[in-house]
Amino acid sequence: MDPMGLAVAARLPEPTRTLSFPRDSPRRTANLILFDISVWAALGFLFAAYAVVGNDALQTLGTFIHSNQRFHWTVLFGFAGAILVATFVYGYAMSYGELVDSAGQVLPGVGDPSFGRLDNEDKYPVFKVEWFHVLPALGLLIITRFGIPVSTSFMVLAIFATIGGLGSMIKKSLIGYGLAFSVGLVLYLFLARTLEKHFQENEASQRRRHWVALQWISTSWLWSVWLMQDFANIFVFLPRQLTPIEALTGLGVILGLLALTFANQGGPVQKVLRSKTAVSDIRSATIIDFTFAMLLYYFKEKSKIPMSTTWVFLGLIAGREYAFAVMRRGQPFLGATKLALSDLGKSFIGLVVSIDMARGLPWMAEGFEGGGDAFVVATLYGGNPSTMWFLIAVNALLIPVILFLARPSRATSIGMMVSLALGALAFFTLDIS
Repeated sequence: MDPMGLAVAARLPEPTRTLSFPRDSPRRTANLILFDISVWAALGFLFAAYAVVGNDALQTLGTFIHSNQRFHWTVLFGFAGAILVATFVYGYAMSYGELVDSAGQVLPGVGDPSFGRLDNEDKYPVFKVEWFHVLPALGLLIITRFGIPVSTSFMVLAIFATIGGLGSMIKKSLIGYGLAFSVGLVLYLFLARTLEKHFQENEASQRRRHWVALQWISTSWLWSVWLMQDFANIFVFLPRQLTPIEALTGLGVILGLLALTFANQGGPVQKVLRSKTAVSDIRSATIIDFTFAMLLYYFKEKSKIPMSTTWVFLGLIAGREYAFAVMRRGQPFLGATKLALSDLGKSFIGLVVSIDMARGLPWMAEGFEGGGDAFVVATLYGGNPSTMWFLIAVNALLIPVILFLARPSRATSIGMMVSLALGALAFFTLDIS
């Protein structure tokens, strides 16, 4: 068993869209229920779908829901649901009839709706879903009910990734946060005194038809690009090749959970967005959505490595709030810092919990089975000293984060910022593959 407890029979080159578990595989015929999917895989899919839709509605649909409260939720759901169906069908149709097995043979009658995010089996191997793979998704579902904006990508995918795959996700997400923060800061330093000032002085103009149309257009683009990034977080529990009936059944489940989210007006996580400046204004919401969509599209085209869209969103919003603070509009500078660090701190706790569960749960499961490496500490980090120090460091960084969240002040803010900055710098210099 490899260090993550995710042994794979064959390692395949990244450029090839090669899928495991052929339809007649014995590993797909043990402990099966409807559609050749195990009970654990079905539960994981259900938990992940509800948590991902409920948590990430904040990022992609939060401003849309908040600024269109005059519409009945069924109208908004019909709009978002239509885009979801179109994006899903597009991704599935692109891969339908194009997937090949480990022998290079084309797999007829199946497709993959994850837009290739899980193609690299060296980093995201295919294996049988067990009980411990479901726990992070269940934990995410519980955390979502408390309104904590954690990264669904880390919470769900970390336990399915090798340590190299996890490291790639973290690096891409850190870059995403930094770039989004910079874009938000620079963009709104200009807009705060021009366009946003105009919005504030002319509130009635936000109801003009062209602004309403622009917001719905920007939301449709953002929602579709986000789905291309995050479908992998949901479908990782299922076989990576699905028949049309299996795919449509999964789509139906997601649509039902999306309807529930709209009926609840975005869910508990929506309160994070309501704390930000002027997001109920359709014009401001349109700019946020368009900018966020541009960032996600850039990272989608940059590589197929999964990333945390939550971190990109929080980086953009933090840069925006800092710009307003610099221009002396809305939150004071210290207030903007506390808001940004609060969101970042909660997301960081989610990351650490994800890493610890990804390393610890397979280790515990193997130990309970009584294998030769039962509860041997070295298996937690695979014998790689850099990985060991990485695990120690990320858990140690919880101390300044928790101190800040418990008592936010200038001193704890500085302590958290310095600690996380040094941690990020050290992470980029470590080899944890």
